[in-house]
Amino acid sequence: MSKSPPTYEQLRAMTGQDLGFSDWVVVDQARIDQFARCTEDQQWIHTDPERAKKESPFRTTIAHGYLSLSLIGGLSQQMNVVPENTQAVFNYGLDKVRFLAPIRAGTRVRLRASLISVEDRGPGQYLMKFANTIEIEGEEKPALMAETLAMFYERRRKAGG
Repeated sequence: MSKSPPTYEQLRAMTGQDLGFSDWVVVDQARIDQFARCTEDQQWIHTDPERAKKESPFRTTIAHGYLSLSLIGGLSQQMNVVPENTQAVFNYGLDKVRFLAPIRAGTRVRLRASLISVEDRGPGQYLMKFANTIEIEGEEKPALMAETLAMFYERRRKAGG
């Protein structure tokens, strides 16, 4: 991947290609607890390390599935594939989400993504589908795989300029 963002034409040509990897990030207990507070999902398997050590099949707390899914947005920004002349990008939906392995507290994960399709949706509007995999460092099985949809809006040039 180049250091400068692609144009929309270049991005369209990248359909079917691997976009690369994000940096590794730690999913620690503090992050899990913060997500639990935000979502009001205080299930002990996520928030009680002592009980999890004794009762969980994983012997530790694990990240919420939706926490692992929510990492896609931020980690995908590291791939530098949003064209410079983009006004905005909005989440449009999800397809085929599968949670395959738990993320144990304290482990590192990264995003691997590829561009599945680019669909014109009107002047300067593009619906893009991405294949995303959240990988867990040192583990063969990924945490999740999900197809995400994002609507890209190209910045319109002003008349006369």
